[in-house]
Amino acid sequence: MVGALYVVMMFVPQLSFLYTFLIKFGLSLIMLWIAFGFASLQSYLRHLGAFYMVNFAAAGGIIGFHYLVQNSGELFSGIWYTTSGGLSFELKVGFWFACITFFVVVFAFKAVQTTKRKTENRETLLGDVSVWIGSTKISCVGLLDTGNQLSDPLTRTPVMVMEAALWEAYLPQGWSKQLMEGEPDKLIMGLGAEEFDWQDRLRLVPYRGVNRGAAFMLALKPDMVRIELGGLEYVSSKVLIGLDGGTLSGDRAYRAIIHPALTEGEGTPKVHAGIAQEEALQQNTESSLVESGEAKTAG
Repeated sequence: MVGALYVVMMFVPQLSFLYTFLIKFGLSLIMLWIAFGFASLQSYLRHLGAFYMVNFAAAGGIIGFHYLVQNSGELFSGIWYTTSGGLSFELKVGFWFACITFFVVVFAFKAVQTTKRKTENRETLLGDVSVWIGSTKISCVGLLDTGNQLSDPLTRTPVMVMEAALWEAYLPQGWSKQLMEGEPDKLIMGLGAEEFDWQDRLRLVPYRGVNRGAAFMLALKPDMVRIELGGLEYVSSKVLIGLDGGTLSGDRAYRAIIHPALTEGEGTPKVHAGIAQEEALQQNTESSLVESGEAKTAG
């Protein structure tokens, strides 16, 4: 209302002094105070910056679009010379044109800001994932999904989903394609006498997807998983790697879905975590060798 009343003043010649810079700026401060109050100076300055940013973006969009749709005749008809030889330009923008373009520019500006905010929020949930099975290491970028509660119903082991394409070189031929088609239980049943070094690491995890009934997900039991997120590292050995035959992200921003249980508790700074991870991996390798030796002796 205050802003609209100020526009009416332009029809009163005696009040032309109100259209100076200081009056305009002071009026904007009053409008912001009426709309948002004065909680703190920092908050007030943030509102002020947003106010002028939106207004300048809208005004610039209106003028830019106006020039875009003008032809050369309309453009040069607005240029005229003064008696002193100066060059001036007269800008004529229609009322309805300005109104329609204003809303278009504001909505476009809001859409860009919303997309940018979503991208920034998603980046805070992205982390580097490394998985070890024996001497094999698979790394990718993972997205922390706080709503993911997928776990093995028997052991309550959390399941971290990864694209099966990352493991294609280590899986039997054709498994990646068959996982995309579904029914992973048939892969295990048809494994038979085919040699697969990680056969004893295979698991079937039941789950219920969105808008679909119960199904099974093929999973691997790794030796260790390391997650780097927010400057901290989380190492876990109690985890299953679920293999998804499709693509988890259309823009390839991430290729794994991190279970929230894997980042619970206090993380370790990267330097210390790296040392702890190497020691734990070495211990797991030694334990595997010992178990293998005991099995051979018992045999």
